[in-house]
Amino acid sequence: MAVSSVSGGLSSLTAYSSLTTDQLASLSTKQIATLTSAQVSNLSTAQVNSFTTAQIAAITTSALQGLTTAQTSTLTTAQVAAFTTIEIANLSTANLTALTTDQVSAIETVDLAALKTAQISALTTAQLGALLSSQIISITVTQIATLTTAQVSNMTTDQVASIETADLAAMTTAQIANLTTAQVANLTTHQIASMTTKEVAALTTAQVANMTTAQVVALTTSESAALTTAQVANLTTDQVASIETADIAALTTAQISNLTTAQTANMTTAQVVALKTNAVAALTTAQVANLTTDQVASIETADLAVLTTAHVANLTTAQVANLTTAQVAALKTSVISAVTTAQVANLTTAQ
Repeated sequence: MAVSSVSGGLSSLTAYSSLTTDQLASLSTKQIATLTSAQVSNLSTAQVNSFTTAQIAAITTSALQGLTTAQTSTLTTAQVAAFTTIEIANLSTANLTALTTDQVSAIETVDLAALKTAQISALTTAQLGALLSSQIISITVTQIATLTTAQVSNMTTDQVASIETADLAAMTTAQIANLTTAQVANLTTHQIASMTTKEVAALTTAQVANMTTAQVVALTTSESAALTTAQVANLTTDQVASIETADIAALTTAQISNLTTAQTANMTTAQVVALKTNAVAALTTAQVANLTTDQVASIETADLAVLTTAHVANLTTAQVANLTTAQVAALKTSVISAVTTAQVANLTTAQ
């Protein structure tokens, strides 16, 4: 049966559904453009599957509303790639979620960027996990902020590492807190540096503890200062030792006093020198007592002068014996009285 001989032409509801797949494939794009949503719904999955890529692109957005989820799920990847930007943006969420992971991977980047926020947030975790890195890059700032926490936590580490810095900065604190430790550990140093201070503060202690030393180095001064006391206390000793001196100087007194004795004992002498005077004053007696002799010897004289009697009284004899003559001279008269007899006995003749 020739297409031209269909009873009543191609305007009736069953006109297209009565055609063979070969006849459908022979229709012009102009003829395809006359399809109604009802006529599309009436087509079999085999008939829809027979459309050429040019025909797929010719379907009007109103006719597209007639697609059933069964029809959508059987489209070839070439057909999915043939959807125009307007067509993709007008797919119902039901049809979008009916796409297989292979079909989702076939969506062109320009089309993916055109998806409405409701469409993006409706994608299943499996569909989102199937997106290529190039597709993740194409996601807009507005779209990424609408992803659910479940979607975010199910992204692959490679996908997370491909999120553009502007998009990462647009993510919500809830999204950031729901990243897995593996995802956080796979963020690039550029991504780490692009995070907002609110996002940094939203990281869980487990996420922070699993950051690489390169990532810790990448933290900006404002990001370092935004770390919570709980986050700081959960850093590994190697992570603490990797904090840049400018960032060490930016730490608050609350952050400093919440460091563990193991963490402070692992600080480099350059980091100790970088501590601000009020930070040195905020050190606990336990922290001071656990500093290495080299660390104590590196404390600047102005900083040493703010040590309290309790600080001085808790210095070990080895620490006192390693003080420079300039440091001893810098000690306030009020704290000299706190020096123990054991400490005095271990002073050098030069001291």
